[in-house]
Amino acid sequence: MWRKRRKGGLPAELQFDTLISEKTQIEGRLEFSGGVHLDGKVIGNVSALPTDTASTLVRVSRQGEVRGNIYAPNVIINGRVYGDVYASNYVELAENACINGNVYYRFIEMAVGAEVNGSLVHQEEVVAEGGGDLKDRLIETESASFTEA
Repeated sequence: MWRKRRKGGLPAELQFDTLISEKTQIEGRLEFSGGVHLDGKVIGNVSALPTDTASTLVRVSRQGEVRGNIYAPNVIINGRVYGDVYASNYVELAENACINGNVYYRFIEMAVGAEVNGSLVHQEEVVAEGGGDLKDRLIETESASFTEA
């Protein structure tokens, strides 16, 4: 039978291998495989492992917060991000999304109420920091500090 798919090739039923709960705070880089659902706070970059497939996904819920950059094929945001978002495939910004940084994407869906304090940059291939395609290389980044406005 046919499975319903979202725009950009995401399956209608998403699978998350990792859950960061609302009462959890992680300091440092978070590298993951598969899907990660973030209800808590990450202070540092969130990066998909380079061996992951196009179905790899980061979802930041309404309670979730990332203070760093996000690097993944697919990203769904309904919380707060203080940093840039690099999605080699698909970005969905839900109604409570607030991004203080730039969004690099191939496909994007944005709900009424979503906020981006930065640039939306469409690219056929999202380039990783230091050059090269995001899909083909591991992102090595350094921690950055962010202050609230």
